Amino acid sequence: MDVTGGTGRLRGKQVLVTGGTSGIGFAVARRFLREGARVVVTGRNQELGMRAEVALRDAGESWFVAADAGDPGAVARSVDLAIEQLGTLDVLVNNAGIGVAAGLLRTPLADYDRVMDVNVRGCFLYAQAAYPYLARRRGCMIHIASDAGIWGEQSIGLYSVSKAAVVMLGKMLALEGGPDGVRSNVLCPGDTWPGMRHMAPPGEEDRPESGNWPSYNRTVTSARFSPLSQINTHTVGSLKILCSYDTKLRESFQSGLIVVNGALIGTTALDTFSIDPANCHENWRVHEEYKPAGQKVNRGAAYLDGRVFRGFLDGQVRAYDFKSGSVLWKTAIADPARGELIDAAPIASQGLVFVGIALGDVKGFKGRMYALAADTGRVVWETYLVPKAEGDPSRGPAGTMPASAATTWRNAPDVPISGGGTWTSYTLDPTAGRLYVPVGNPSPDFVLSLREGNNLYTNSVVVLDARSGSYINHFQISPRDWHDWDVSNAPALIQTRGGKQLLSFTPKNGYLYGLDLATGQFIYHSAVTRRDNSETPLTVGSYTHFCPGAVGGGEWNGVAYDPQTNLIFSGEDDWCTTVKLQSDDQVKAAANGAPWLGNVQDSPLDLFGRQDPHSQWAGWLYATDADTGQWKWRLKTNYPILGGVTATAGRLVLFGDMGGNFYAVDASNGQRLWNTKLDGAIGGGVVTYSAGGSQKLAVAAGMTSIFWPTEQATGRIVILGLR
Repeated sequence: MDVTGGTGRLRGKQVLVTGGTSGIGFAVARRFLREGARVVVTGRNQELGMRAEVALRDAGESWFVAADAGDPGAVARSVDLAIEQLGTLDVLVNNAGIGVAAGLLRTPLADYDRVMDVNVRGCFLYAQAAYPYLARRRGCMIHIASDAGIWGEQSIGLYSVSKAAVVMLGKMLALEGGPDGVRSNVLCPGDTWPGMRHMAPPGEEDRPESGNWPSYNRTVTSARFSPLSQINTHTVGSLKILCSYDTKLRESFQSGLIVVNGALIGTTALDTFSIDPANCHENWRVHEEYKPAGQKVNRGAAYLDGRVFRGFLDGQVRAYDFKSGSVLWKTAIADPARGELIDAAPIASQGLVFVGIALGDVKGFKGRMYALAADTGRVVWETYLVPKAEGDPSRGPAGTMPASAATTWRNAPDVPISGGGTWTSYTLDPTAGRLYVPVGNPSPDFVLSLREGNNLYTNSVVVLDARSGSYINHFQISPRDWHDWDVSNAPALIQTRGGKQLLSFTPKNGYLYGLDLATGQFIYHSAVTRRDNSETPLTVGSYTHFCPGAVGGGEWNGVAYDPQTNLIFSGEDDWCTTVKLQSDDQVKAAANGAPWLGNVQDSPLDLFGRQDPHSQWAGWLYATDADTGQWKWRLKTNYPILGGVTATAGRLVLFGDMGGNFYAVDASNGQRLWNTKLDGAIGGGVVTYSAGGSQKLAVAAGMTSIFWPTEQATGRIVILGLR
């Protein structure tokens, strides 16, 4: 489409103006009409819209009005009506706020490859982020805005916007400068915007290129659904192993995998590597030399703007160049001498890297969450997940947390507030700018009597403002925990078939939770593994057996949601624990920075209690209706399911177990369609992507840990595809 401007150059073009009943929108719409375009207006004020329609029709110009109520659903309907009246759409003028933009972006527009987006309200956030979305449809975007901030909706003044509208089809469309304080850009596929910082529009970061898997749970909203369907219920029988990449390391290999821009990124405790996702060829591998404390484990990396980010057991976050593996920066956020480390997989979005610290099972440890600047590693904010006290370390600007949390810890003076680690991954709502943090147990883990109260914000999903780290809300699932039942995995943000905005997660207590974000209330918690003896208190004098055990239930990988079936899939660890408590004096005698669970340990393997013989363990995969919480089907395996569970548009659910068995089952009924045995336990990522012209699967196998009686194997990435 020719957008160079000039009188009459838009004659006959079909134009949609949102927010067109405002003074700004009215001026812009009239300018288009004078250029000979045919215009449809949507707006929340129907009365003003009708007046505008009458005024313009009296001037002999073509005009239509489609009123909406200002919410995304109504916007979508008004856009549908507008397209109906226009027949095709050539230009979209977005004079709307963030919420309206969300509705527009989620609406399939006719002939979208010819649609331009003209943002005249000065919403820099939306304009930047809409560009890659529109560019993938081969369209162009015109952006007119001031230099106002990049967070939230920053409108420029009425005078400036009106002036911009007047010159929009002249200087602006001719790529020339605009009025003072106003700038314009025309961006088409392949163009770059100098200094443009990627910001997510509503839902944009939840729509990565379909062939990529660019974040731990594919999207920052953590739903673990892939739109790829070449491997499906009909073709999966032809699946085969294409190649494997052997790390040559025996450790607790739990790496989540990311695939972006033609490379697969994985991690071990000390190594970070990039391989070709089509043939397993190593692009680069970087080793960091230090002596880690405790178990060697890492759960994966994050990617943003040509950088790879990950945490280490030495308390540092490092950024690497995506293409070469060169170290770009490193930032310390944890102190190993205090029992602190980083084993979680970060997520990265909107110029920030989000990651927290573990271990909550250590005396004196206090969980913290961080946002780091993606370009420099600077600490943007730091938030304590349990009450901060005088003398506690500070590494950056503090997010505001309610002071009342301190009243929920009724500890004796010689029992320090401890716990609240975060050790898996995270979820972001890029529209609302809300970060969802899964927070683990209080400690001493098993000794409730030494820490009476609800112990906030342990065993909760804590909701923080992603920009400042300040508290917004929390959802606690075990207010008085004596089983080590963390909220252990990133919750999924889901829009259900029934229209609910749902937060879904499976903690270690064996339940699947569904929380209605509109009301902030749990609408169900459904058992998805064996639960037994869960209310019996633990004692000093005798052993108590309970299920799920301290290493049971939902572990470090969360749910997957399939919008085609409206089912939530959860992999579970059916393994029970037996615990006898130490005396209070023995518990208090532990040194700061030492493991602090409070149980009698008959052997070093009893750190988290005495687990049942592995002949008695099992795994469950539940398929649960997202709206009702009722399970539709379930299947049981002989081994726990700890690795990633992935749903695809091919109507498949992909998962593996600790016996090394990898499965593809029918999402609608759980029927096993294909399986194979891999070398070693599957405890890491299970992802799908496009490479070499076809859909592939990648599985992180070979987890070897003293806490899990599995086959001894080296960690490896196994890549599968169709014959």
